[in-house]
Amino acid sequence: MSPKQPATGRNSSARHSRGGNRFKGRVFRAKPLAQTQTIKAPSGDKLRIIVLGGCEEVGRNCTLLEYKNDIILIDMGLQFPEEDMPGVDYIIPNMSYLKGREKDIRGVIITHGHYDHIGAIPHTVPFIGNPPIYALPVSAAIIKRRQEDFHTRKLEVKVTKVDDILKLGAFTVSFVHINHNIPDSVGIVVETPVGTICHTGDWKFDFHPSGEERADFQKIAEIGKKGVLCLMGDSTNANREGHQVSEKVIGEELEYIIEKAKGRVIIGTFASLLSRVKQIIEASEKLGKKVAIDGYSMKTNVEIAKEIGFIKCSQSTLIKPEQMDGYPDEKVVLICTGAQGEKQAALNRIANNEHRSVRVRKTDTVIFSSSVIPGNESSVQRLMDTLYRKGCKVINYTMMDVHAGGHGKKEDIKLMLALFKPKYYVPIEGNHFLLRENADVAYSMGWQEEQVFVVDNGQIMEFWKDNGALTKEKVPTEYVFVDGLGVGDVSQVVLRDRKVLAEDGMVVVIVQIEKKTGKLVGVPDIISRGFIFMKEHRELIDQTRQEVRKVLEDHDPKSEADPKYAREQIRDKIGAFLFKKIERRPMILPVIIEV
Repeated sequence: MSPKQPATGRNSSARHSRGGNRFKGRVFRAKPLAQTQTIKAPSGDKLRIIVLGGCEEVGRNCTLLEYKNDIILIDMGLQFPEEDMPGVDYIIPNMSYLKGREKDIRGVIITHGHYDHIGAIPHTVPFIGNPPIYALPVSAAIIKRRQEDFHTRKLEVKVTKVDDILKLGAFTVSFVHINHNIPDSVGIVVETPVGTICHTGDWKFDFHPSGEERADFQKIAEIGKKGVLCLMGDSTNANREGHQVSEKVIGEELEYIIEKAKGRVIIGTFASLLSRVKQIIEASEKLGKKVAIDGYSMKTNVEIAKEIGFIKCSQSTLIKPEQMDGYPDEKVVLICTGAQGEKQAALNRIANNEHRSVRVRKTDTVIFSSSVIPGNESSVQRLMDTLYRKGCKVINYTMMDVHAGGHGKKEDIKLMLALFKPKYYVPIEGNHFLLRENADVAYSMGWQEEQVFVVDNGQIMEFWKDNGALTKEKVPTEYVFVDGLGVGDVSQVVLRDRKVLAEDGMVVVIVQIEKKTGKLVGVPDIISRGFIFMKEHRELIDQTRQEVRKVLEDHDPKSEADPKYAREQIRDKIGAFLFKKIERRPMILPVIIEV
């Protein structure tokens, strides 16, 4: 069914202004619900769709479809922590809605092998009944290889082909080939009792992709012709005008740079951007150069790509980083991780002379073949400055076409909508402002506001024959933090304490009191960490000791000591005293020793 035409006099600039306010998607703040449908749902059987992650942030992508006692999940990704989440490794989707429903889960369907779509699997799938995971070969291989680093239950990974049809309870699932920047990327087509639901995954349209076929436009059009009740579409580049750049353009530009470089070429990119790695290896081999691979995840993914035949090259082309000095500089290309400025990644270690075998030379050409993930701007700039100080040549995607994004821009989204022709459109995968930008594209194509659901994480959508509604009902989607081996044991309270320690430090107050009377024994001991330098603030330390004495003054010698009450008094009164003196509020840790 094609969309209705826009109402006459619709103000496009007003529509744009509604989507202009950036929304960070944090669980720490109250979130307004998106505008709800006015259509009343029937009391009969309905399909429920819930986005558990990915509609308030970039990452943590996970979508749930539920019909009666049948549940399937599409993707299960992680989100990297933000600056105010000290110590957190990453964030995973909240699975609490599925507690007690494990037996109803028919499977987890994977769109592609990037960590923001598969990274949560080791932490979540074993604890929701270990349902089967359906993934195409590259995605399945990455999931299996990553699982080796964890000690949870063995996963049931079922390798599928793009032409497979899966019968999962009330759902019939099939795949449609699309382009991204990793092989085996697919859109998901789910036939349900109420209509067809399509999920794009991450996608772009590339007429000259690297190492794979163009998107299956014919199949997409056929699906659209049969009728699509709801399309869920990627929003990552929905705020960018035009069409996405082809990988062919990037490949030609990289080959030109590699050919003309007078010294070594060092290329930093994403470990999972296998199409880019393939282009670099093939261009280097064509030019008679040796290629070194560095970075644990980069080497792992290249091994997988070689095993499945996606990357094909002579074994003599690949060398180890420690062998680079054995060849002329102009004959060496190094592909490594770290283009986002990650401290422990290979490129950062090379720039800071911390790499075991590679040092930057003035004759080197360093290429950042990736876009900058929001939040990483300062670390990337710091890394580039370090490389510039070394005197080498630095190239990034703003200077030359050395990177193409993997996500459709506005004109690409228009084509996707025109092919699928859904009755309802749900922008997914992006911060709230990106969802609004995506919605604006649909409005410009003739979809009405009541046909476009801009949702928050956890907000339930209901669909029935020929219609749907966005409800006000929500399921839990609060952040689940992974910190080391701990999953979910770091709460917002713990994060708040970490931020206090980082910002204002802590003061430890150690006192001895008589057990029978509560009387203070000896002199209170004060220890400061990250608050003040004690040798330079002796007067303040002495005043703090006097304040502790006042707090612990024994007004009733006949009563026994109450350590809990004493700790609370020290924490409150000393905290207030130090804030009054220095206008900073450190964490106060009272230690009560009864004697």
